[in-house]
Amino acid sequence: MPEQGAGRTEAVVSGREPFGVRLAAAMAAQGPLCVGIDPHPALLIGWGLQDNAAGLRRFSLAALEAVGPLAAAVKPQVALYERHGSAGIAVLEELLAEAAAAGVLSIADAKRGDIGSTMSAYADAWLRDGSPLAADAVTLSPYLGFESLRPALDLATNQGRGVFVLALTSNPEGSSVQHVGGRDSVARRIVTAAAAENARTAGPGSVGLVMGATVGSAVTELGIELGTLNGPILAPGLGAQGATAADMRRTFGAAYDQVLGTSSRGILMAGPDPAALRNATQRALDTLRA
Repeated sequence: MPEQGAGRTEAVVSGREPFGVRLAAAMAAQGPLCVGIDPHPALLIGWGLQDNAAGLRRFSLAALEAVGPLAAAVKPQVALYERHGSAGIAVLEELLAEAAAAGVLSIADAKRGDIGSTMSAYADAWLRDGSPLAADAVTLSPYLGFESLRPALDLATNQGRGVFVLALTSNPEGSSVQHVGGRDSVARRIVTAAAAENARTAGPGSVGLVMGATVGSAVTELGIELGTLNGPILAPGLGAQGATAADMRRTFGAAYDQVLGTSSRGILMAGPDPAALRNATQRALDTLRA
């Protein structure tokens, strides 16, 4: 595994700034919004498209073209491409390449997690330069132990890319694992581990957290301190899932400036008209900035 210092040097030599630096710049310039590109079957049909690879491609590229110039990042949901088999993966590869060409940061929502050589293979797929699936960042699941993610953490540093680690999700089942331990909860330990990774860098860290926008008071009740993270917080749930910007400000408090609010269906349901998609994106941005 590469040393942390060596990884940072290589990222600079390659001409790519660390992901944390690039995301912070995009959030400052565009606003704190990530648009999820989630091609659910109902959305494809709602756009007048067939639920097949051809419809998937038209949906994905049209969404990127409409929202990409306004959002700090886009987040394709990998499972909704995998359900179309190899043809769907080919569309995902094209989408990621088009986002890179347009200068739009991409977060592959893959939630990968494993041990040893399998984790190394996942890291290679999503984070290695030259991989057809390489994204600017990928979501990871740490529930085989935070250190099981080491191959992805080190490769991301080496390549100037980033990761978002699941920490506190809003699904009802999540609390049965993430809240265990109370004030010394699993979620709090994940946040502490992510903060330790980011402490190795001088600027904004590239190890982010996934924390649901609808988790409410859980951050406070579990004694989670986000001020030491020095990294981004990806907060899905804005819009169609019920969270508002006011909810997010209450949930994340002083760490709100680190939060990248994510809206998917709330924006995509406005399609396929590009102007309507842009208007929906702008409304989401306005609420986050208010």
